Amino acid sequence: MNTSFSFVDWFRHSSPYINAHRGRTFVVLVEGEAMAAGRGESLIQDLALLHTLGVKLVVAFGIRHQVHSVLEAEGISPVRHQGRWVADETIMARVERVAAEQRLWLEARLSLGLPNTPLHGIELTTVSGNLVMAKPLGVRDGVDFQRSGEVRRVRSGAVRALLEQHSLVLLPPLGFSSTGEVFDLDAAEVAQQVAVALKADKLILLGESDGLRDDSGRLLRQLSPAEARPLLDDASIGEERARHLGAACEAASHGVARTHLLSWRDADALLGELFTRDGVGTMITQHRYEQLRAAGVEDIGGLLELLDPLEKRGMLVPRSRERLEHEIDDYLVIERDGMVIGCAALHRFDDANVGELACVAVHPDYRSGARGERLLAEIERQARRQGIDRLFALTTHTAHWFLEHGFVPSALDELPPLRRDAYNHARKSKVMSKAL
Repeated sequence: MNTSFSFVDWFRHSSPYINAHRGRTFVVLVEGEAMAAGRGESLIQDLALLHTLGVKLVVAFGIRHQVHSVLEAEGISPVRHQGRWVADETIMARVERVAAEQRLWLEARLSLGLPNTPLHGIELTTVSGNLVMAKPLGVRDGVDFQRSGEVRRVRSGAVRALLEQHSLVLLPPLGFSSTGEVFDLDAAEVAQQVAVALKADKLILLGESDGLRDDSGRLLRQLSPAEARPLLDDASIGEERARHLGAACEAASHGVARTHLLSWRDADALLGELFTRDGVGTMITQHRYEQLRAAGVEDIGGLLELLDPLEKRGMLVPRSRERLEHEIDDYLVIERDGMVIGCAALHRFDDANVGELACVAVHPDYRSGARGERLLAEIERQARRQGIDRLFALTTHTAHWFLEHGFVPSALDELPPLRRDAYNHARKSKVMSKAL
């Protein structure tokens, strides 16, 4: 029963994301290791669900693991340079064969519609083809890469037309040239270049790692490209971490709104990242996922929802919608992906040249990230800019927090006359003040 209620609660909270993702373009990379480890079936089910919910999907797939296995079984050792192998005719024959086999397997699974299967009743049209044009890597450091190539351009118009026809576009790590040649490509580069060419809303890279971590092992939820690039220094050229992180940074720097680093080992990673507020992996974006900003009238509903539980517990004085609308210019909010998760207000008393720090609140799920401190710092900065030289606050539950942040207990008669006259003696709030 608890599991059922948990699912229903999650489903209710996922509805904004279902609406937000409908009609959006996602490019998803699935590495060959995921297929080899038996994760292909469940990933395909998740991709089919996204398609059903109206997401326009381009799926790029890797085959590096499978090609390595074939070469090893046949006793072939490829020459490697700068993180890539030299795709001579012998190796390229295996690459083409494995790519065709993997594409056919994926197309077959995406066509599965038997009763009692997750794809029952879903008709998916899957299209592949010469949608990525390539050029040879050429000779580098004296090494001729032969049939190893890089993306020259993406036939973005053709891809968009297929997506508009509700097709799922499937892309192998191969590129085609105007001379009729086929080149071996890096699957991460294919995904990145396609995402940029389409101006995709998301690039999702499914690899071994569940994201990026700091020195203490804590998962980094969000980074800008500038913050993420130094982490490339710790990755060896050619390894998955370097390829995925490089692709994510390039995509985010060239117009892709959000790029996500997820682990295919986590069966819930793809849907968990897309349909929960905090996600499960690392997101790289130029846009701030969480921002501190001035409040507007459009935030009234979010403020009421945030403040209501605290007012019911007696921690805050009840504020009506009308009062919030009247005082909205005094408020700051912290917004996280469309949800107000924190707020604070600065009420100025010109006659006494002091300001009241009021209505400091942070959502219970987000109280471990120093957001109260961020709100206080911004209130203090604005107060100084307005020429206010002292802040005061009234509190019944959090006097210790104010003490920890430089406030000291004060007497009631130190309040500005207007605020002193409005003091609610029944609440017996403590008066705290801080010189700026």
